Amino acid sequence: MRNRGPGGGRLLRVNMGIVFAFLYTPLVVLVILSFNRSKYASVWGGFSTQWYGVLVHDSAVIRSLGTTFFVAAAATLLSIAIGLPLALGLERWRRNAALDGASYFPLLIPDIVTAIGLLSFFATIKFPLGVRSIVIAHSVWGIAFATAIIRTRLRGFDRSIEEASLDLGVKEVPTFFKVTLPVIWPGIIAAALVVFTLSVDEFVIAYFTAGQTVTFPIQIYSMIRFGITPEINAAATILLCVTMLSIATALILFGRRSRTTPQEAAG
Repeated sequence: MRNRGPGGGRLLRVNMGIVFAFLYTPLVVLVILSFNRSKYASVWGGFSTQWYGVLVHDSAVIRSLGTTFFVAAAATLLSIAIGLPLALGLERWRRNAALDGASYFPLLIPDIVTAIGLLSFFATIKFPLGVRSIVIAHSVWGIAFATAIIRTRLRGFDRSIEEASLDLGVKEVPTFFKVTLPVIWPGIIAAALVVFTLSVDEFVIAYFTAGQTVTFPIQIYSMIRFGITPEINAAATILLCVTMLSIATALILFGRRSRTTPQEAAG
């Protein structure tokens, strides 16, 4: 039995409120200032959406945004294509601690270390830096994220329905597509959305491996060197909205795990 004092719950709520205010107040300020009529970010000149119009007509920003979404989509497809069979294999041999550690290790390495290592690797093999190198670089940790998320879904999977399919004479590949995949697809979609979002937001690794290619975060970095303007705030707000939408969709899809039984998904 938990015994909390009369003020314990109130104190925890106050502490939680302070923490959330500390985390999200800068984001709220960012969004508000993106609608600032004044060209100076520190001076409020009234409400206006003009900076979003300026951003839309900025060819460099639009081009970098297209590059970013292409890289994110390609890295997501590659991460899922490799992460899915890796997750299936690790769950089959889940007692192997060495394999588990190897699959999660890229998540623990600092971005700057990964970026330097990838840059050195590409230079050693004389691989040209550009869109392809960024896709490969983002896939390094994208595979690890995809594997971890899909494995979480697989842990709630009733293996008996797979065994029943195999006992009835269905081969392994048809069993995967007809039984396993319908059950774990929310986890796959959630993993794809998370990897896509992280790729869109990622700056350090992309900056080291981009060469002459400019992604959206790199474009924002080049703009911010001349000072913070409402146009930069508008660009950051758009990136924030894309991130929040992707994460919210991933949470909704992944939340179906607790509401969908394997029999319902397979049926």
